Amino acid sequence: MFVKASQEDIKTIRDLAERSWRHAYKNILSQEQIDYMLGKMYSEVTIKDHLKNPDYRYYIIQDNDTPVGFVGFEFHAEEKTTKLHRIYFIKESQGKGFGRHALHFVIEQAINSGDQRLILTVNKNNPAKQFYESQGFKIYEDAVFDIGQGFVMDDYLMEFIIPKI
Repeated sequence: MFVKASQEDIKTIRDLAERSWRHAYKNILSQEQIDYMLGKMYSEVTIKDHLKNPDYRYYIIQDNDTPVGFVGFEFHAEEKTTKLHRIYFIKESQGKGFGRHALHFVIEQAINSGDQRLILTVNKNNPAKQFYESQGFKIYEDAVFDIGQGFVMDDYLMEFIIPKI
């Protein structure tokens, strides 16, 4: 079940980010980079700013009323394009189809907004890349982003072209 997040859900989002990131990136990024990125991307101020943006949405993903993950996406991030900024699940919920359902949900939301494309970035060493490819995403570029404090994000940029109905 997808529950639209509000200011009252910031603590839940931050907790889910902390729990999912520590597992997802432990073999990909240094502990120092994980700490830095969590502090920068999931601060209360950052999430509040996102929630103030009328095109940015967070949804908590629940299993039997228990939060197991979340998505954060932005309509019209580029022309006719929704950007999936965040999709994370706690370790215990992985492999149960939540990711596939979440992607379909975001695609549906993008269609409803009038967008025709969904984009995301994924770390080049993240096994999630194969999952995105299995869902129809294609790499359209690779890029290295300087995120400060001597850290970089070495990512693939992926896209899904929404079929015209």
